[in-house]
Amino acid sequence: QVQLVESGGGLVQAGGSLRLSCAASGSVFSRVVMGWYRQAPGKQRELVASISKTGTTDYADSVKGRFTISRDNAKNAVYLQMNSLKPEDTAAYYCNTVYLQQNYWGQGTQVTVSS
Repeated sequence: QVQLVESGGGLVQAGGSLRLSCAASGSVFSRVVMGWYRQAPGKQRELVASISKTGTTDYADSVKGRFTISRDNAKNAVYLQMNSLKPEDTAAYYCNTVYLQQNYWGQGTQVTVSS
């Protein structure tokens, strides 16, 4: 089983930066793809960024050039550095992985960007 705990959300002005962290329990972290999703009120949850076990990254078009996903397999952690934040980035952000065909989610961390 995998447990995920996010931290680092908060309130920031447009143009500012935040760094989200996700701590993972379990021994499988280094072998799984990790992702960050977000969900704004009234909208579907969407994939923001993902990183493979070897460090290959992928981003939603809306965050390319502004967000950076990274991982530290020694610390069982994945990060999302968010720069040049926009009000439309306001959402609850969730850490995710899939292991043995089961989805695992953290509890989420709120990011609010004021204009």
